[in-house]
Amino acid sequence: MLRTATSIFLFGLALNLMAVDSGTPSSASQPSGWLLVANKGAHTLGIVNPTEGRQIAEVPEGGITGHEVTASPDGKTAFVPIYGNSGVGKPGTDGKKIAVIDLGARRVIGDIEFNHGVRPHCPVFGPKDGLLYVTTELNKTVSIIDPRTLKIIGSIPTDQPESHMLALSHDGRRGYTANVGPGTVSVLDMEGRKTIKVIPISGETQRISITPDDKLVFTADQTKPQLAVIDTASNEVTHWIPLPGLGYGTAATEDGRWLIVAVPTVNKVSIVDLQSFKVVHNIDVPKAPQEVLIRPDGKFAYVSCDASHQVAAIGIPDWKVERLIDAGRGTDGLAWASATGMRGR
Repeated sequence: MLRTATSIFLFGLALNLMAVDSGTPSSASQPSGWLLVANKGAHTLGIVNPTEGRQIAEVPEGGITGHEVTASPDGKTAFVPIYGNSGVGKPGTDGKKIAVIDLGARRVIGDIEFNHGVRPHCPVFGPKDGLLYVTTELNKTVSIIDPRTLKIIGSIPTDQPESHMLALSHDGRRGYTANVGPGTVSVLDMEGRKTIKVIPISGETQRISITPDDKLVFTADQTKPQLAVIDTASNEVTHWIPLPGLGYGTAATEDGRWLIVAVPTVNKVSIVDLQSFKVVHNIDVPKAPQEVLIRPDGKFAYVSCDASHQVAAIGIPDWKVERLIDAGRGTDGLAWASATGMRGR
């Protein structure tokens, strides 16, 4: 009996070690979700186990560049728009498809094809209708996709070129695009599929986010170290928040108290108190912080750091870098996938 029990124990231990070696976590380390990373320099989608703090897989996108990513609500599928090999507004190839990735199988299973180059960039799922919305810069639109059929079923004009990033209100009624070259924000009626207003910001603007209560929208001035605050009731800029350098990606905490801002020109993440609209903390991070994603449980903010090929995991609300996660070249877009889609991996 002792020999049998010992054999069973050793066999179980071996299975656990195999799971760790293969990148598949044991049940003890199974996370509630997975961090997805668009490694634009490596042309891959990285899958990170946030519990272990390591990238466990990279899915090749086919030698082409995707900057952003989103996951289906059930966590089974990732969508990576293939933008092209240049920066926004710069000469280069014009992407015309979206890669569809099975997160459980860890492979591309299909493409959503546009019939011409559109530079698709920022994908966002509608919170109410379940449709996928993607900025399509060269068309000056946000394209609407049915994720079940992988068909393009409509579009919303932004009335501006270089509509690069998109934020949606939590009721799904309004959309906001950061239009880089014009330095504007387009306010969209998502149900009516039309532009309500174009808000001037600066000579150039980047990135966009919205508070959980849908009252404020933020976009970063690229001509001065400041952040524009838009009141969604009036669709006007009502505050400017000074930053230690040119800002980039932002995200507000679920309680609406704090705004986390990537500041790539000085390699910092700034924490803004949304009651005073002032920076109250500056956190050193690796080179070129880009995008900010707050984990659904509100305990961590993940910040992609392009030049270092890392993701900084920042604790909330102690504002300390708890861990640096090695990812792929050109770490950029971030998304969260529920654990359901990769259970059993």
